[in-house]
Amino acid sequence: MAETTEIIEPNGSEHSKVESWRLHVLMEAGYPLPLAERLAGSEADLHRAVELVGQGCAPETAVEILI
Repeated sequence: MAETTEIIEPNGSEHSKVESWRLHVLMEAGYPLPLAERLAGSEADLHRAVELVGQGCAPETAVEILI
């Protein structure tokens, strides 16, 4: 009999909480809402996103770099 592996994905509400938290962090860092939403929903490195803007990179340019 073959073994099966069950892959457990986080439920939708957990994913929503993480995305909401990421959105909050990005907006606090200075990203305008539309760009923050794009980044929050992506797999972009949150710490790098905050770092880029903190070092003077325009949010628009940071999004281009990260996505």
